[in-house]
This record gives sequence, C-alpha cells and structure tokens, in this order.
Amino acid sequence: MTTCTAPVLVVGAGPTGIAAALTLARNNVPVRIIEKELQHRRGQRGPGIQPRTFEVFHFLHVPEIHERATPFPPLQEHNRGSLEPLNTFSMVEYTEPTPAIPYYNAKFMGQPTLEAIVREHLAKLGCTVELGTQLISFTQDEKCVRAKVVRHRDDDGEKVEEDIEAAYLIGADGARGMIRKQVGLTFLGTTREHEFMVVGDIRLDAKGLDRDHWHAFGQASQDVITLRPTDELGKNGWQIIMTSRITDLEGLIHDSKAFVKCINDFIGLGDDIKVKEVMWASEFRPNMRMVNKLGVGRIFVAGGIDSHVLRFYPAHQCFPPRSDAAHVHSPVGGQGMNSSVQDAFNLAWKIALVYKGFSPASLLDTYTAERLPVIAEMLGYTTEMHKLIFDESDAGRAPRLTADDNGNSKNVESSLKRGMRRGKNMYMLGVNYRTSPIVIDDSGVPAVQNAYREIQEGTLRAGDRAPDAPGLISHHIPCGSQSAVLLPSGMAGRTRMFDLFASTHHTVIIFTPALVVPFVQSVLATLQQVVPKEIVRRVVVLPGPPSEPDGHVESRTSSEEDQLINVEVLVDQVGHAYRGYTVEEQETKVVVVRPDGVVGAAVHSVTGLVQYFEGVFGKKGGMLATEDAVQI
Repeated sequence: MTTCTAPVLVVGAGPTGIAAALTLARNNVPVRIIEKELQHRRGQRGPGIQPRTFEVFHFLHVPEIHERATPFPPLQEHNRGSLEPLNTFSMVEYTEPTPAIPYYNAKFMGQPTLEAIVREHLAKLGCTVELGTQLISFTQDEKCVRAKVVRHRDDDGEKVEEDIEAAYLIGADGARGMIRKQVGLTFLGTTREHEFMVVGDIRLDAKGLDRDHWHAFGQASQDVITLRPTDELGKNGWQIIMTSRITDLEGLIHDSKAFVKCINDFIGLGDDIKVKEVMWASEFRPNMRMVNKLGVGRIFVAGGIDSHVLRFYPAHQCFPPRSDAAHVHSPVGGQGMNSSVQDAFNLAWKIALVYKGFSPASLLDTYTAERLPVIAEMLGYTTEMHKLIFDESDAGRAPRLTADDNGNSKNVESSLKRGMRRGKNMYMLGVNYRTSPIVIDDSGVPAVQNAYREIQEGTLRAGDRAPDAPGLISHHIPCGSQSAVLLPSGMAGRTRMFDLFASTHHTVIIFTPALVVPFVQSVLATLQQVVPKEIVRRVVVLPGPPSEPDGHVESRTSSEEDQLINVEVLVDQVGHAYRGYTVEEQETKVVVVRPDGVVGAAVHSVTGLVQYFEGVFGKKGGMLATEDAVQI
C-alpha cells in the first residue's frame, strides 16, 4: 500500500470516533473528525463504563473519566404504585482494587459528559470536531481515500461541498451509516421484533423516592420502568428505561403529553410524581448484529451500540442518536460504548504505525483478526443476559416463593435480578487476543479461543491485558560520568507499570536478576539495531527490595555502558511486577506491552522477541542478525 501523508478522516464524533481521533492525535498523526449534526448529541444513552475502558483512558492520559464517574447504585424493585422495596441488590459487587487491577469496579458517566471531556483533550492537541459536516460519498485506491463532504456554514446556513483526501477513513457513523454499506460489509443477526423499549432523560420531582437507589417499578410480564438518578442532569435528573408486554410504546415519544402520562402510569404513584421536563428520549427494538469484517483497504468501521435506535426526540430538536458501525446488541450488560472505545483504540495505534512508515499495511489486518472474536463472544453474552430478563413472560419479574424437593419454601430470584447481575467477564479485563497472529508466547501452552473470559490474576499469556504494578523504584546506575537511568520528568524515582504504558509506544520490559547478563545485553543490542527509539520504551526490572546502590550491578565494558544509557532500570520493591507478570525472582524474561496495554510478547529468547517485532514492524535489515545472539 502506497504511503499517504493526508490526514486520517474519522466520520462520527461519538465515543468511538473521538477515542480514535485522540489516539491518532497523541501519536502526532494528522486527523480530521466530522459530525453531521449541528450540535453535540444529548442523552445519557449507555452510561456504564467498565474497568478495562478506564484503563484505556489512563493510557490516553484522560484521568477525568474515572475521577468524575459515579459508582453503580444498588437496584431496588417495587410493585407499581408502591415505594415499599420488594428486593434490593447490587448489579455489581464492589471489588477492592489490587496492585494488578487498580480500576476494578464499573461506574456511571453519561456519554455527553464523557465526550465533552475527551473533546477537551483533543482540542489541546489541535483537533476539534467539525460539526455540521456530512460525508456524502467516497472512493479509495492504493494511494488514498477521496471523500466528498457537505459543510453547513454557521454564518449564513449555506451548505458547501468539500473534497477531502485522506490516508484512511474510520467509519463511526452508526449502524445505519453509509460507510459499512458502501464497502459491502454484511450486518447479519436478529431483531427482537416483539420487543420495544424507550429510554430517556427526564427531570422528575418524586415524593419519597430516594436518590440512593436505581428504582424499578412493575413486572416484566406487564409494564416496567426503571429510574436511575444522575446529577449530570441536575439534582432532580433521572435516566429512564421503559418496556411493556401490554402497552404499545411505539411512537409514544412523538406526543409529549402522552409520554409524560405513560411515565406516571408506569410508576403508579399518582400526584407524588411530577415530570418537570423530558430532556431527551429515544425508542428502539433490540438488535443483535455484527459485521463480517472490520475493514476493506484503507476504510474501516468501528464501534457498537446498545441495540438499534429508531428515533430520537429531544425538545425542539430531531436527529438520530449516536450508534456505531460495526455491531449492535442488547443494552443489557453495558458493553456497547466500552466495546466501541476498545475497537477504536485497537485500530488507531496500528494506523499510526503504518501511517508513519514504521509498520507494513498488513498490520491493519489484525484489527479484524483481534476484535471480531471479541465482538462475537460479547454478542453471545449480552443476548443471553437479555433473554434472562425479557423471555420469562409467564413468571413476571417480582421475587417469588416456591418449594424445594423437601417441600420447604425458598425464595426465587426475580428475572430482573438474574438478568441485571453482572459477572466479572463484563468488566472486560479478561478480553484477550491470545489467538492473534502477531502475539508471541513461548510458554508452550496452546492458545484456546476464549476472548471474553474472566480475568485470573496470577496467569499471564501473550494477548492478555498487561497488569499494573505499583512500587517500582528507579535505580540509578553510575556509568562513568553519566547516569544509566533517566526517568521521565515528574516520575520522581517511583512509578507503576501503567504509567510506563501509553498509546504512543511499545514498552519492552526485561525482567532479570542482574543487569549484566548475556541475555540482557543481547536484547538491548537487538532493540538498538532494529527498533526506533521513539516508538519503543526500554525498561529493565530487577527483583526487590533494593539493596545497596550497586547491589544488582557488575563490572561493565564501555559498550555495555553505552547500551544502558537509554534504559530505565527499576527495582520491584514489593514484588508486584514479578507476581503480576508471573516471573520467578531468578528468572530472565522479556514482556512486550503494546500501545493498547496488551501483552504482545512473553518470551525467554531473543528469537521470540524478533518474531514479535517482525509481525508488527515487518522484517528490517539487521534484525535477523541478532537471532543467533545469546539466549537463555
């Protein structure tokens, strides 16, 4: 594929598009992001943020997402017309963070808030969303993508056509967008024609309704409404979800009076409930669909939505809500926005390397190879969770008593509780690319396809998320008149693994009991010869606790000192790194962490390291010469 220096064009400014744009901008890749709507979209939509997504934003240097998100409130079930709780339960049990998993709990943040935070970071990098700009058509060839867009001018409202030449096109333009259709991707799956749901943001005064719980009124066999309190909409703001087996909800949001009446009827508390404002609402039938591949040539699709939205009606506005182009699924499970961000992150760091000429275009094929199995398994999980709630028409939703084999009464969980409770695989920390064609693992254990497993601390394979490890202490080694260890400014001698990772570089971590052993020198020589310094960070981790300043140091030649000049040497003071990366204290091992925080290689030989770099960067002159270097 011919090199093109034109910007990357991102179509759609929802979570998928802005995550892709930010990743590219962090990598100093020119990017334009266009959005056909005249204003940024409203609506909480899918507000659940999973732990793995918090990690992605950590690597993108967007800490505000985790800082400002709010914990999941417990869910409380009520009969219609009653504030008496039938059942109170946590959707997700709180899990104490560990050294390896600092973000161990899902939280809530509405998509308008999340998008605004990310746009602020984009703006600091010189990239702003071009509102009122719609993609009309596009073509591609070996050299570039040629797109035609129409811009809506602010001053006079005129529409102006513009021809854009782009290196790549990322379609985050929605399940009904033109990009997926025009490049000929299939979108196979099912539509739950017998189900209809309404979601919305409202301001509500409710006597006696506390804001410490997520409330659900009614039964699944009849009418159900849930109300989740969110201060993002104001002190009386609530996100609602409505579904019914007996009331026709289709088209209801066209008539504001009828919609408000229906909300009141579903809750059933009479004059104790006053809907002050309907801020945003949409209606949809659940869809479970995905594409057959995620890209053709220079054009890619990314992102998913929690089901397929039909219409959207905020006050005084009418435009469709954000959906994304690669997959749609049930809102149950809170995976849509999270999968979208992770799609974008996986794709964008690879585009950055190819764009800059560091990697061959074949690297982009691994976007489909890695993400499609994840999406397929996610669709399976969310569909089963959806069925737990909505496929029990005879049982209703409320908890009930039944008899066991001995005739003793026992409580049976409601369908809502069974469907809303989350397993830890929903945290997405176990999402992996173990079967990816570019990951290298020399453990000898065959990789089994299980892309959506629960995380298991104490096991680590290439393709897994890289664990965090706090308590790493900088180890300054005198080398003549120079210091071999130079930590980035602000690190102040103490750091954690997650702060070594970023979307802009690979991190090569050499675990070794001592600095000067033949294998360490061989690894450093390989890196020095074949990998540009600016895209690979070199780190040596010694077992702790740190002894005297030269406790891990042996005599070195001048050539060995030269190799150490560009290496960060850290001591694993309390052992979190060695435990998390499954390394014995006297073992020597190399772990390569990709820009997306995934273990690309876990090897004990320079040959394995070379294999990984060939897969990502292609064969480079001089790389093979190091294969016969010393191995363990």
